[in-house]
Amino acid sequence: MAKIKSIWAREILDSRGLPTIETACQLDNGIIAIASSPSGTSTGSYEALELRDSNNPRYLGNGVLKAVDNVNKILGPALVGMDVANPLLIDHKLIEIDGTENKAKYGGNAILSISIAVVKAAAMSMHYPLYTYVNQLASAVGLKTPLRMPTPLFNMINGGMHGAGNLDFQEFHVIPASSKNFTDGLQSCAEIYLSIGQNLARRGAIHSVGNEGGYAPNLFTNADAIEVLVESIKSTTYQIGRDVFLGLDVAANSFFKNGEYTIRDKSSPMDDVQMMEFYKQLIEQYKLAIIEDPFEQDGWESWKKLTNSFSSQLIIVGDDLLATNPKRVEKAITEGACNAILIKPNQIGTIWETLKVIKMARDAKWRIVTSHRSGETNDSFIADFAVGVGSDYVKFGAPARGERVAKYNRLLAIEYELSYYKK
Repeated sequence: MAKIKSIWAREILDSRGLPTIETACQLDNGIIAIASSPSGTSTGSYEALELRDSNNPRYLGNGVLKAVDNVNKILGPALVGMDVANPLLIDHKLIEIDGTENKAKYGGNAILSISIAVVKAAAMSMHYPLYTYVNQLASAVGLKTPLRMPTPLFNMINGGMHGAGNLDFQEFHVIPASSKNFTDGLQSCAEIYLSIGQNLARRGAIHSVGNEGGYAPNLFTNADAIEVLVESIKSTTYQIGRDVFLGLDVAANSFFKNGEYTIRDKSSPMDDVQMMEFYKQLIEQYKLAIIEDPFEQDGWESWKKLTNSFSSQLIIVGDDLLATNPKRVEKAITEGACNAILIKPNQIGTIWETLKVIKMARDAKWRIVTSHRSGETNDSFIADFAVGVGSDYVKFGAPARGERVAKYNRLLAIEYELSYYKK
């Protein structure tokens, strides 16, 4: 098998105009693979550290030249000569070199960019489709799963830290029925997306877009945003509960302070019990299919109560609660805190660790939602990864903005390839 000849990195911009790191891995057979690290806006405190040049005024302290140097001068040279046939062993080496639990020494962004580039290079060297090779890596850690086209969760309205600041909830989802193939699901939700824009324009509301391509309107309450989705869907040929479903990424950490939740829908702050009652009303009224991060990241008892009450009818997704962190996942499984996990490789820092977390979640019979970040590039690796690990769902934003559409278009290509191979 080919060996690593060199690894180098440089600073590029993500979809928010902030720097991120792009890394190239060259093999001794001439193959070069390139990967970039995404970056989150709403980040949990249990994530791997994203190393930035906080003391350097360029890019307002958001540069990643330290991370670039760590790849070029330390991490990359340490991997030269290693056989690319076992990317998981290379991930072990990166973890060993850094030596910290949260990748704080050399940066999770630096380490992940290498991890992805090595996986891409190995797949290219073996002449495998990337999703097929990821599937083999999953099998190597005990995650036996068929290739699967996931159902997309379209973030149609951006609120919270992804929007214009006037909606508390971070994402308002429209989800095609899982019985639809990916192509039909994408079409239906793209048509609904256009209808939402028309609806907002008729209302005289702002219909510019947020970080993830969803509209960022000037509405009064979070419930108003859900009503916009309902009205817009009704103006199409699709029906809620048959063709599409609704979901929320609440991102409750962002409006939790001093033990209370403050949202525009209520005149006064709410405690956990009151917040639970508010969710029950939304679930009943709108027949929600998915809810993500309904409580703050350490509100374990409230998570358990919600899951105990609604796990049979609702997919309850942990993001900030879990942070793709095996220790957090193990606790959530033991306590029955949720029934699905949001998978973000940059929260943990390597592909090997990400695969191990997915296996833990699968063993617990959880749903897998593989996700982008708000700060993205046109790198479509996460689409191949989602298919390779057999994700139930993917979260790549709205069907708009190039860095989001790159992932959806890649899934279209994969679906075509898989159907072609079956002929």
